[in-house]
Amino acid sequence: MTLPETSVATRRNRRRASSALASVLRFAVTVVTTVFGLLLVTFFIGRVVPIDPVLAIVGDRAPAHVVERVRLELGLHLPLYEQFYIYVKQALSGDFGTSVLTTNPVLEDIKRVFPATIELATIGTLLGAFIGVPLGVLAAVKRGSIADQVVRVIGLIGYSVPIFWLGLLSLVLFYAQLRWAAYPGRVDIVYEYSFTPVTNFYLLDAAMQGQWDVVWDLFRHIALPGSLLGYFSLAYISRMTRSFMLNELSQEYIVAARAKGLSEARIIWFHALRNAAVPLVTVIALSYANLLEGSVLTETIFSWPGLGLYITNSLQNADMNAVLGGTLIIGSVFVGINIFSDLLYRTLDPRTRNR
Repeated sequence: MTLPETSVATRRNRRRASSALASVLRFAVTVVTTVFGLLLVTFFIGRVVPIDPVLAIVGDRAPAHVVERVRLELGLHLPLYEQFYIYVKQALSGDFGTSVLTTNPVLEDIKRVFPATIELATIGTLLGAFIGVPLGVLAAVKRGSIADQVVRVIGLIGYSVPIFWLGLLSLVLFYAQLRWAAYPGRVDIVYEYSFTPVTNFYLLDAAMQGQWDVVWDLFRHIALPGSLLGYFSLAYISRMTRSFMLNELSQEYIVAARAKGLSEARIIWFHALRNAAVPLVTVIALSYANLLEGSVLTETIFSWPGLGLYITNSLQNADMNAVLGGTLIIGSVFVGINIFSDLLYRTLDPRTRNR
């Protein structure tokens, strides 16, 4: 290699390194800014709600000197910027305070209830993806047909019908009338102490311990709320799949593939869907994040002991430490999944790496 060629290669490598470093710095700034904004919002929510955290701890009839002592211990007499500094420092160390309702550290409560929410959201996302993607492909391939209209109506209902109404209706039909579903809750009281929760993912724990009768009971309890969340995930995923597939099926490489005599099934499933899968991965990841943060009503209706029900009960009992801790965890998970989906999109699609 000559000297000019070496110089050109060196400059090219430097530009690539600078571009990669700038991308990493932008990513780091985005993460830090998002987390800071999340902390700021949750802090001010805790300060503007008409609930006195001191009275929530000591009660309305506590003597004035007790109220004042607790207020000093909580640091509520300090200026807001000092309170925010203490709040950020404690939150980043995992200290969300003690729950008034359970008297346990909020982080311990979250570790206990969040796996139930993850189980429910995972079941819903899997159902939504495995059913929604084929339906979206069918709607795109059969554009304008009865099948396309049916899929679009299914998606429209999923977007339009309130989840609490559909949840109550499903309970009346499948539990009260048909007796197909188990009663609300996570596990029958008969099986509640027949296995040892290790990870608090009950399905995993019961399966690892060989308690297959417990696994079946857990499945009966999660089937109805999981299917309900799966339907709403399906509505979103099928709609986006249809949109992505319509875009891919109009591309020139599809025309070229047909001209080569490839079968329609191969063109659809191995060419068009493969290219549509790149943005579709992001859609499924965002759907999962939405189910993690938006299952509050579902958990309340089905008495599912997850993070959503935990936050609801805490809010009803003025337990602001638990409310803010749970909100911060959900927000952090949502941000994390968004970042992960963005990185995955950049990995799968080289065209976006330099943006």
